[in-house]
Amino acid sequence: MAELVYNEQGRLLFTEEMRKEYTILIPQMLPLHFTFLERIFNNHGYKMELLTTTGRRIVDEGLSCVHNDTCYPALLVIGQFMDALKSGKYDLNKTALMITQTGGGCRASNYINLLRKALKKNHMEQIPVISLNLSNMEKNPGFSLSVPLVVELVSAICYADLMMLLANQVRPYEINKGDTEAVTEKWTNKLVDMKFSLASFSKVSKEIVADYEAIPYKPDSDKIKVGIVGEIYIKYAPLGNNNLEAFLQSEGAEVYVPGLLDFIIFMCDHHIVDTQLYHVRYKKYIGSSALKVFLIGMQNKIIKVVSESRFQPPGHFEESKKNVQPFISPANKMGEGWLLTAEMVELINSGVENIVCAQPFGCLPNHIIGKGMIRKLRQSFPNSNIVAIDYDPGATRVNQENRIKLMLATARTNMDAKKNS
Repeated sequence: MAELVYNEQGRLLFTEEMRKEYTILIPQMLPLHFTFLERIFNNHGYKMELLTTTGRRIVDEGLSCVHNDTCYPALLVIGQFMDALKSGKYDLNKTALMITQTGGGCRASNYINLLRKALKKNHMEQIPVISLNLSNMEKNPGFSLSVPLVVELVSAICYADLMMLLANQVRPYEINKGDTEAVTEKWTNKLVDMKFSLASFSKVSKEIVADYEAIPYKPDSDKIKVGIVGEIYIKYAPLGNNNLEAFLQSEGAEVYVPGLLDFIIFMCDHHIVDTQLYHVRYKKYIGSSALKVFLIGMQNKIIKVVSESRFQPPGHFEESKKNVQPFISPANKMGEGWLLTAEMVELINSGVENIVCAQPFGCLPNHIIGKGMIRKLRQSFPNSNIVAIDYDPGATRVNQENRIKLMLATARTNMDAKKNS
């Protein structure tokens, strides 16, 4: 067992010695993106393992560790960690945990403290918790984000967003079931071997698009297009939304899910807005402005390469920000902030009028910028068909899916009416 070292505040540090010996567990959120994250960190000398466990036991484990009024994503993440630690699979004296931390006003910034509290409750205080963030919080001598590592992570996010976008537009129409997953698996392995080269992104992304475009497919104009928006974890994580994407696809829908890159650009953008409105955080303004320009440049490359194919490209960040301002101020940044409303507006403008707004029950920002905006959006877009679905430990999957089926039935009625008009 490595020597336990604490900082002045009494926080257990992840040391250089631990880096050599410890397995670092990371929770699941975006299956493809986090698979890339796991492999990139392993290529840089860490020993990481992505948790893919599911089931009611994770919810029950979370409920035993945190108050049931706590944010549902926190409950699931902590439950997944504690379930893994109690499984007997890991040496608890050579295991660490890693969790993202935004540093914003949302309760997500406090997951890490709730996790440490859960470890203490279960007499596992010897397990260090690493904060993955770009805000210089909670430094550890055995963990750092080097420039090459960050470049690979950014590249991986762009590639994963592109592959997720293409896969969702091919899968419902593929003639040979499994072709889409085969192409995704092929490029997952190939990109890892290439170390997610940023210099060759334009060239490689064209090859990726060509491979998805070559999948034999059968067009179907009767497919209902459904977008998924909401709180970031519940929107993306199959564990959090009861496999929402798979359910919609089983009901004959084509699913659109906004990429993670938009959220990262949004995180940069709200530092810029803070400075513009309140004349604070000038250092963050400079750094965030530079990073935002770079990320938008990467987004433009994705849009360009997809636009040259038969697939529908994602929207431009600045255009989405402009289009949402009649509905909500860019100063609204708690949680997903104005971006959630912007994603709904973008989906509707692109022809995806049916939307599931997935949110944790009691998530105040999402009840305002998600559910709270539906009426206003319907007034401006009469053909929009939006349903807000709450997810929490007591919500039944049957009830959630029945409400979604009602939304799909309305979508089918609207589609038939358009055809007959």
